[in-house]
Amino acid sequence: MACLLEAPLRISVLSEVTATSRHYVDRLFDPDPQKVLQGVIDMKNAVIGNNKQKANLIVLGAVPRLLYLLQQSSSSLELRTECAVVLGSLAMGTENNIKSLVDCHIIPALLQGLLCPDLIFIEACLRCLRTVFISPVTPVQLLYTDPTVIPHLMSLLSHSHRTQEYITQIFSHCCKTPEHQTVLFNHGAIQTIAPLLISPSYKVRMQALKCFSVLAYENTQVSMTLVNVLVDGELLSQVFVRMMQRDQPIEMQLTAAKCLTYMCRAGAIRTDDSCVVLKTLPCLVRMCSKEHLLEERVEGAETLAYLMEPDVELQRIASTTDHLVAMLADYFKYPSSVSAITDIKRLDHDLKHAHELRQAAFKLYASLGSNDEDIRKKITETENMMDRIVSGLSESSIKVRLAAVRCLHSLSRSVQQLRTSFHDHAVWKPLMKLLQNAPDEVLVMASSTLCNLLLEFSPSKEPILESGVIELLCSLTQSESPALRVNGIWALMNMAFQADQKVKVEIVRCLGTEQLFRLLSDPDTNVLMKTLGLLRNLLSTRPHIDQIMSSHGKQIMQAVTLILEAEHSIEVKEQTLCILANIADGNTAKELIMTNDDMLQKIKYYMGHSNVKLQLAATFCISNLIWNEEDGSQERQDKLREMGFVDILHKLTQASDSNLSDRAKTAMQQYLA
Repeated sequence: MACLLEAPLRISVLSEVTATSRHYVDRLFDPDPQKVLQGVIDMKNAVIGNNKQKANLIVLGAVPRLLYLLQQSSSSLELRTECAVVLGSLAMGTENNIKSLVDCHIIPALLQGLLCPDLIFIEACLRCLRTVFISPVTPVQLLYTDPTVIPHLMSLLSHSHRTQEYITQIFSHCCKTPEHQTVLFNHGAIQTIAPLLISPSYKVRMQALKCFSVLAYENTQVSMTLVNVLVDGELLSQVFVRMMQRDQPIEMQLTAAKCLTYMCRAGAIRTDDSCVVLKTLPCLVRMCSKEHLLEERVEGAETLAYLMEPDVELQRIASTTDHLVAMLADYFKYPSSVSAITDIKRLDHDLKHAHELRQAAFKLYASLGSNDEDIRKKITETENMMDRIVSGLSESSIKVRLAAVRCLHSLSRSVQQLRTSFHDHAVWKPLMKLLQNAPDEVLVMASSTLCNLLLEFSPSKEPILESGVIELLCSLTQSESPALRVNGIWALMNMAFQADQKVKVEIVRCLGTEQLFRLLSDPDTNVLMKTLGLLRNLLSTRPHIDQIMSSHGKQIMQAVTLILEAEHSIEVKEQTLCILANIADGNTAKELIMTNDDMLQKIKYYMGHSNVKLQLAATFCISNLIWNEEDGSQERQDKLREMGFVDILHKLTQASDSNLSDRAKTAMQQYLA
């Protein structure tokens, strides 16, 4: 019976709430403008801090009426301003509130309101626009739909501290793409916003700084312009340096460090500039220490990782600054049982976001260890580091998994680590698991790492081979993504290097000749180069060469012909001629060249080519064909003499390149022996 009574009870409570809310909405339709104004003011007081009331008013249709009153020229300025304030308050509620406001076309209505000359009304409209635009559910493109909006906002920047704060905040939240950066740049954002960096208002300075960080991110044009900007006679980069001083709020230090980081990465500031080495880098390292809030540590670590990613010198400096490598180990122990967090809300927040710390630590370790062997050693010797990476590979958060595999990839560039830590912790097992069904982003990193684990000196190579990896790699070569095709074929190439015949046969069987030849005509040069590398590794040692050429010789010779005839780079042609030289080293395989006059003419052409690498590879090919100690060498020598090869070899013995002349002399000796 209780269940039956419960429903009517709920309905009566809801109808009560709705009744009081409806009263507020009904007053908006009163014919007396004074009562309408009082109704809006009462509504404003009722919704402050009351999300339930906000939701009720939206459901009851308050928004279209408020927008109507806001846009009516017959409404008093006071009424229009109060409407903007209430709408701003409704926007402060849940994401659903924002969606409802956007669906009611609040943005064009408020942007239209900015054309009014009254500053208080403009500020109310901007405050509401700011609240709507900083929500992740608002489509930022709505700011750029009307081309007159951005220049008008720029012109309003000089009106008051409030317009400066709200407009720069709108810009920093709505600048998401290179196109957005260009629009703001072309409308004079840099010159207009730069003076705000020395505003007496902290909020204005902070929002202007955030604007510069989003404008400069991966944008060379903006960064190169920023370098030369003067603010009150001082270079902008020096203004940023001042903002990084320890006595400034953390938010400001971090954002200024981001600005300089982005300018440096865009090539506007040298990596050895003192403002990077002595100011930005130490500031970011400082942000990683445990006295900072979780989000500050995350942002500090991720920005630092980005700053030094391409520069080995910065990586070395960072690795010896403030015990950074050991400091990052704390990112995995957070929040600890003895955590100093007494604020329960903060603790709850941090527990939910602790994975972001692990992600940031992995990213920073990956960046630190991407070049220097000593740093990699330092990282792997940090307490339980390899176990942490292995755990990271199977975390529920995709971002942590990606960062962990990035870190593993960075460390896998070390021969020593492949032979020690990687082997001791059997990292190939979780890596293989990760490769089973991961998004492309993770697959690219994981397969890159696998390429390194399959190098011939890696102890992991054997167990990986036994785990049935060939099929997985062959499937990667059929991917839509060029990066995955490259990694799939690259791993197979590494696997085929000095491999047993059984492994090579399995690669050819699993890949299939059709797919192999499809890859040889891949539009991506990297894929083509790695496929040629695979073919070259498959065609090494005579029994293997003869066996593969006896079953696939016709197609391989056809592919070689097509590549040598097409417009390809020197590197591609050199690799192809090296494959031909390997074929020429086979016992029976060499006949496929000797009976193909067209191919012999091509070799002759490349012996006389202007590029030494191609001459060397072609001469190597002839050298293998005429080698004395092999059956039928006399007949081959005679045929090649008739075709004019001896004359070319004789000429090449005088070549200025010593490698080429030596190779030609060695070949000539076969005729003299």
